[in-house]
Amino acid sequence: MPRALLFDLDGTLLDSDPLHREVFAGMLGPHGIAVDEGYYAAHIHGRQNVDIFTDLMPGEDALALHHAKEARFRDLLAERGAEITPGLAGFLARTALPAAIVTNACPENARAMLAAIGLRDRFRAVISADDCPAPKPDPAPYLAGAAALGVPAADCLAFEDSPSGLTSARAAGCTVVGLPSTLPPDALRAKGAHHVITDFTDPALEPLLGAPAGALI
Repeated sequence: MPRALLFDLDGTLLDSDPLHREVFAGMLGPHGIAVDEGYYAAHIHGRQNVDIFTDLMPGEDALALHHAKEARFRDLLAERGAEITPGLAGFLARTALPAAIVTNACPENARAMLAAIGLRDRFRAVISADDCPAPKPDPAPYLAGAAALGVPAADCLAFEDSPSGLTSARAAGCTVVGLPSTLPPDALRAKGAHHVITDFTDPALEPLLGAPAGALI
């Protein structure tokens, strides 16, 4: 049985990818790059902004573009909100396991997203990109999340949806649960997921927590 829960944020706890995709489309479109769902999944999802802009807009100020992109994302999130992943609120209400956020997002984005889904107080710690010596796919973020809860990573269940996050959690020693917000189940497993659930209403989640059928969801 796990002793703690670690959660990615974008695409795992809320459907924020459409907003990110819209911002990237607006920024990259004038440079001849059409950002549809396929392009986003293949070239952007789970990567660091600075790396993305360095690759796709060489010669531009990648750090300035990163800040502009995230500011626009927060504006869109405030204007439109985002859908919480089905079953999440009920799941968190029914399990007493300590939980932390582990995200590559900047702290401002993490705060905005947790506010958007009304769950900031449920998490004992929020590990963001600024808190670690290296971002996902390095294991450092998930090791930091486990340490913040005082639990070995091997005793943590980690929920992820991106290739970099799956790699990070697996390398840290967590048991990794993939959510198919962008990647199909086979791809999630290929990138490191031990298990795959559709969302937090999936009955397959209960055995992972050692819960009797119907106890959690």
